[in-house]
Amino acid sequence: MKKIRFSGAYLGAVFIFLCVGLQACNQSGNETVSDVVNSMLPGTGFVAIPGQKGGQDIFGAYEIDADWPKDLSTIPGHEDWTFGAGQSVFAESPDRIFVLQRGELPNIGRPEGRMLPEFGPSISFPIGRLPWRDATRASPPGALDGDDQDVYGDGTDRSGIDFRWEHCVLVFDREGNLIEDWSQWDDMLRRPHAVYISPYDPEKHVWIVDDYRHAIFKFTNDGKQLVQTLGTLNERGDDQTHFYRPTFMAWLPDGSFFVADGYVNTRVVKFDAQGNYLLKWGQEGAPPNETRPGYFNNVHGIATDPETGRVFVNDRDNHRVQVFDQNGNYLDQWTFGAPPSDVHMFIIGADHYLWAADRGTNKILKYDLSGNFLYAWGAWGDFPGGMWGVHGMAVDQEGNFYIAEVDNGGAQKFTPRIGANPDFLVGRPVYSAWE
Repeated sequence: MKKIRFSGAYLGAVFIFLCVGLQACNQSGNETVSDVVNSMLPGTGFVAIPGQKGGQDIFGAYEIDADWPKDLSTIPGHEDWTFGAGQSVFAESPDRIFVLQRGELPNIGRPEGRMLPEFGPSISFPIGRLPWRDATRASPPGALDGDDQDVYGDGTDRSGIDFRWEHCVLVFDREGNLIEDWSQWDDMLRRPHAVYISPYDPEKHVWIVDDYRHAIFKFTNDGKQLVQTLGTLNERGDDQTHFYRPTFMAWLPDGSFFVADGYVNTRVVKFDAQGNYLLKWGQEGAPPNETRPGYFNNVHGIATDPETGRVFVNDRDNHRVQVFDQNGNYLDQWTFGAPPSDVHMFIIGADHYLWAADRGTNKILKYDLSGNFLYAWGAWGDFPGGMWGVHGMAVDQEGNFYIAEVDNGGAQKFTPRIGANPDFLVGRPVYSAWE
């Protein structure tokens, strides 16, 4: 029988609602639900900070750290370049945060708005309050099978003008200072997609998934040595030694791990702690409304519950999560909602809740592990704290929350608001072997 978890804030609010409702109903049989809700004490609603007067939960239970990270343009001699598409983020600690990106983009300011009659009547660019450059369209690469220099797939090489393939792996401290630059691996990477450290690895190896190289790289923690490669470089396939555009990873306490494979392949692959192939499951479905268990389209996200060993798979093009045991046996599923919903990935923290990043709505969503929807926050925009294309999420030991954005580019840091309801904060991760 499935367990359903309710947060303290949820149960408390329900209790207050019922008590007030019963009292109101005893006094009169004519009150509406609205009357009952309006009779509740100030600050007892579903807000990040109970009792707050004024304001609003633009950033949920967080404040935005607008100075994190320091822009790449602040590096001496680097003034003309800034962040490219932010692919992933991982917080080893509050003082060592990895950010993965697809190269750099020109550091140019927002142009003044003007009419564009050559494209049609009443068309202007840029539009007020809207982002004006999409980093994921501007960042390389754009062609899977093109030459390394043919990053846009149109036969052109505009490296040094439209982009630079540099600073793909960056490490920042809590103040946003760039403390490590793994540029020695830039030439090896083609389209870095996700970065991790297993919570069960005392040596804290760093893993990077590169979906265009159909490979996963394992490095020493200092980045000086490549110690293992999974997959066959530049060869697509679906057997024990090949991937076809893998996307994300997740671990179990025994060190075994799962790979979401992926953009083209429609399967989950399990390996033991040494990276030896164990098993796979999944087959191609029929998007966008596939409901059959074990059928996938765009396996773009995966997470595990360390308590039960269940594996949660983001079946992105079918707008659902599917749940399996660690051997691939189907257990459950639920939907994230119809488009514009487009969940990119999710994480499960030590508190056993699932937090998902929805690129379609630009919100961060909270569910219990039975699929009950609990909370959402986030605002679309390119201002500090605004979100556009969240593709990676992480939380550090102090509860700071980080996102990487493919559309806005780069990464952002959110810090918990003083007095915030902890049920509205993204759960801290498991750090079993090295906290």
